Amino acid sequence: MNVALESVGLHLRDACLALEVTEDQRRYVAPVSDYLALCERPGSPWRPFAVLREGEVVGFVMHGVDPADDSAWIGGLVIDRAHQRCGIGRAVVDLLVVRATDRGRPSALSYDAANTVAKALYDHAGFVETGEIEDEEIVARRPL
Repeated sequence: MNVALESVGLHLRDACLALEVTEDQRRYVAPVSDYLALCERPGSPWRPFAVLREGEVVGFVMHGVDPADDSAWIGGLVIDRAHQRCGIGRAVVDLLVVRATDRGRPSALSYDAANTVAKALYDHAGFVETGEIEDEEIVARRPL
C-alpha cells in the first residue's frame, strides 16, 4: 500500500480539516481542528501529519516524544470514512512504529476502552496494555 506521512503545513491544512469519520467514531476521536490546536500550543511535543495515499489526503495523525520516558506517542489517528477498512490505519501505525524504532524509542498510545476497532488494530501492531490510564484512556505500549 502506498501510504505516506507529510507534515501538515498550510498546503495540507484544509484537506486535513475536511476529514470526516463515521457517526459512531465521533465519540472516540476529536475533530482534526482540535488536534491541530493541540499541536500548535507552545511547548507541545505533538507534531501533525497528513496521511496520504497516492497523493490524496485520506487521514491525519499526531506523533510526539514524551520527555518523561523518551517514548514515541501516536495520537489523534483519523482516517476519513471514505477510506476506512482498507489497511490505511494499520499502515500509518506501522510507519510510526518503524520511525520510533529506528530512533531507538519504544512506541505508546492510548484509546477508549470501548473502541474495539482501535484495540484490534493496536493489538495486531504489537501494542500491549500496561494498566496505565491517560486522560481516561487505556495506555498500550510497544517495546523496541
